[in-house]
Amino acid sequence: MTGISALLRRHRHTLLKTLSYYCLHITVAIAVAYVVTGNWWVAMTLSLLEPTVQMLFFFLHEKLWDRKNKEHVAQATPLN
Repeated sequence: MTGISALLRRHRHTLLKTLSYYCLHITVAIAVAYVVTGNWWVAMTLSLLEPTVQMLFFFLHEKLWDRKNKEHVAQATPLN
């Protein structure tokens, strides 16, 4: 647990900034979705669902880029 505590302390500013941005993102998304749909329930559902789906696709995107980078490095390295 002390490792997690130290990590949280070390990255406190970045974590607070991330949380702040997440709240801002959700608030704006809810407002936009409400304007489009006219329904608070739908607006909140879409606004919470979208970042979750986006996070999963970002993870997959990163994995694909990592794989592509490893292939590029392997091709660039001459064999002896």
